[in-house]
Amino acid sequence: MSTTLRKIQSFVRRSGRLTEGQKAGLNDFWPDFGIDLPKGLIDFDRLFKKTQPITLEIGFGNGDSLLEMAIVAPNQNFLGIEVYEAGVGRLINEAHKHQLTNLKIIKADAVEVLKHHIKDNSFETFQLFFPDPWHKKKHHKRRIVQTVFLDLISNKLQDGGTIHIATDWENYAQHMMETLEDHTHFKNALGAHTYSVRPKHRPITKFERRGERLSHGVWDLIFIKE
Repeated sequence: MSTTLRKIQSFVRRSGRLTEGQKAGLNDFWPDFGIDLPKGLIDFDRLFKKTQPITLEIGFGNGDSLLEMAIVAPNQNFLGIEVYEAGVGRLINEAHKHQLTNLKIIKADAVEVLKHHIKDNSFETFQLFFPDPWHKKKHHKRRIVQTVFLDLISNKLQDGGTIHIATDWENYAQHMMETLEDHTHFKNALGAHTYSVRPKHRPITKFERRGERLSHGVWDLIFIKE
C-alpha cells in the first residue's frame, strides 16, 4: 500500500515571494499554531487547549474556508495540512489575529503525515475541498481520491465519522462518487448516487465564487464511515 500511496500527488509545489504577513505566520506565530512533526505519532491529547472533536482538512490552499470554520465552531478542533508555504503562512497569520485556540497547522505532504504521524480513529470529520482534478485522462491516476487513499482515511476516521469532499469538476465528482460508494467502509449520507447541497458549515471560497461566475458547477459528497 505504501508504494501506491507515494505515487499519489494531489498537489504541485509552488514557490514565490512571501508577504510580510505570510512570513510572520511561518516564523513569529508558528510556535502557537504550527506542528513540528515528531518521529512517531502526534499526541492529540496535548496538542489542543481543549479536548473536543477534531476535523482534519488537507490541501486548504490559502486557508480562508478553514479559518472561517474554526472561528464559527469554537467547540470543534481543526487540523489543516498543506504544502503551499504562502497559504500556511497566511492562515497562521489570520489565526493569530483572531486568537484562535482550536486550529493547528502542519506544513507537509498529507499522505506521509497520515501514514506515519497520526494514530487510527483520531478524527470525527475529514475534509477535502477542490483537490487538483488532474483533468487530462492520462493523469487521472494521480488524483488523490483513490481506493488506497480512502483505505488510509477510513483508518484515521472514527466510526460514524464523516468524509466531506467537494469539487468543481463533474468528471472528478463522478469518479469520487463511484470510488466512495464502492468502498467497504463508507456509506453515502444522502442515499445512493446522491450529491449534497453545499452544507451551511462549508464556506463559499473566492475560488468557488469565481467558478460560479464562469457557470461552473460544484459537487459536494458527504459519506459516513460505518
